[in-house]
Amino acid sequence: MSNRLTQIATRTGDDGTTGLGDGTRTRKDALRVQAMGDVDELNATLGVLLAEPLPDDVRALLVAIQHELFNLGGELSIPGYELLKAEAVARLDEALARYNAQLPRLKEFILPGGTRSAALAHVSRTVARRAERAVVALAAHEAVNAAPRQYLNRLSDLLFVLARVLNRANLDGKGGDDVYWRSERLAREGG
Repeated sequence: MSNRLTQIATRTGDDGTTGLGDGTRTRKDALRVQAMGDVDELNATLGVLLAEPLPDDVRALLVAIQHELFNLGGELSIPGYELLKAEAVARLDEALARYNAQLPRLKEFILPGGTRSAALAHVSRTVARRAERAVVALAAHEAVNAAPRQYLNRLSDLLFVLARVLNRANLDGKGGDDVYWRSERLAREGG
């Protein structure tokens, strides 16, 4: 991965292939490329979230996650290589426990909404789940380290929790609570 991009429009992908980090070429619809693309999209959605007003600690965490996602994408681009370490998964576990401890216990499902930043965290959460599915699909056909799958699983959980944190942050004057799902059955039962 010592090569740096000096030319963006190389036209080498015009035939439907793309280069991997080890110099090999593969089809753009390959499972590995799909997983790489989903991780890249996830990183981009976090970039959009980072454009919003956020608590400083959440901002610092998301920036660190963007760097780790870049490592994850790099690992996926080089078959058999390891860039994302178990320590990255442990850091997500720690953050998940810390932020979840601040929140009231959920008694019902919530809808992906609330403040703009919370809604964007929910979008990132769904992209993280898709990226996780893509890595699982890839691992069914090729060797993939455990850390990328575990990282994406924890990250989607953390983004759910951060959405709840951001709904309460009130940085835009609209904070408050989660948007709770109201089922027709519960309404009929008086719940």
